[in-house]
Amino acid sequence: MEKFKAFLKRKDIEISAKRYGIDALGAMAQGLFCSLLIGTIINTIGSQFGIGILTAPVATVAGADYTVGGLASAMSGPAMAVAIGYALHCPPLVLFSLITVGFASNALGGAGGPLAVLFVAIIASEVGKAISKETKIDILVTPLVTIGVGVALSAWWAPALGKAAMKVGDIIMWATDLQPFLMGILVSLVVGIALTLPISSAAICAALGLTGLAGGAALAGCCAQMIGFAVMSFPENKWGGLISQGIGTSMLQMGNIVKNPRIWIAPCVTSMITGPVATCIFKLKMNGAAVSSGMGTCGFVGQIGVYTGWLNDIAAGSRSSVTAFDWIGLLFISFVLPAVICPCINILLKKIGWVREGDLKLS
Repeated sequence: MEKFKAFLKRKDIEISAKRYGIDALGAMAQGLFCSLLIGTIINTIGSQFGIGILTAPVATVAGADYTVGGLASAMSGPAMAVAIGYALHCPPLVLFSLITVGFASNALGGAGGPLAVLFVAIIASEVGKAISKETKIDILVTPLVTIGVGVALSAWWAPALGKAAMKVGDIIMWATDLQPFLMGILVSLVVGIALTLPISSAAICAALGLTGLAGGAALAGCCAQMIGFAVMSFPENKWGGLISQGIGTSMLQMGNIVKNPRIWIAPCVTSMITGPVATCIFKLKMNGAAVSSGMGTCGFVGQIGVYTGWLNDIAAGSRSSVTAFDWIGLLFISFVLPAVICPCINILLKKIGWVREGDLKLS
């Protein structure tokens, strides 16, 4: 057993919730952002501003035409797998082999491909790391083992994992459509908390394919955390804190939350308010990329996702136009309500002594 532990340490194989549930999951979201999300944004900019170079096909593969954004989106599987391998400190031959593994697991996982990529890429990475540099023909053995294990697991697991992920996502979306008030509260709160924790709300939403009303509630929860923390901590963090939290991440407050968990009450309560407002009043739906549901106001990706969804609905004929009420709903849920509600709740918490001056100061 001691020899095995020493081997794992030498290979930097750490079997832990942090390594797989935080590091790998967070990296996967970055890979998804740099492929699918960026591709979606490029396509949206090209179509809305009539930029020919962004809307014209630049490549044809197996009879299918791809734009610049389309090529980026098509590489989401490899991008996620390589990002996961990077987070797990894979050596070069393993890292590069994960390109094939990511493509296979994402393709075979169908709509739930991101979850399949997460599981398969983690195992392929660790197996590849274990075999790396253990033979004199490492340049052959390491890629063969990494790709072989990854593709085999993709064929075995990916379809089931993809279906399971989409089933869970479908249940959440069905429940939200059925009970928009209660599920609006629950989804908004849970996804918002996930966004501030050192895990990836974007990856969770992508893995579950969370769109529709449930996606709108998830977006509301994320915005409540980001804008809420940004505005209520403005007296202590000024403009730098407003920007870094408002369009960056509320995860910056985790150190302060550990010191005084009560500072988290205001953003969480805000998400419980804005979630059902989004689902019941504004009927806010995320019909763009599912990963956008968990992005909040980070780079305004969540708002771009909603707008992209509107365009998709118009193209599909399920929506005739984007109304003023749609825009008001998006602005209120994303910015106005969190900026007003969260600081007001925080003022009450200060009055009763649960939150003190300096508790929200970013170091």
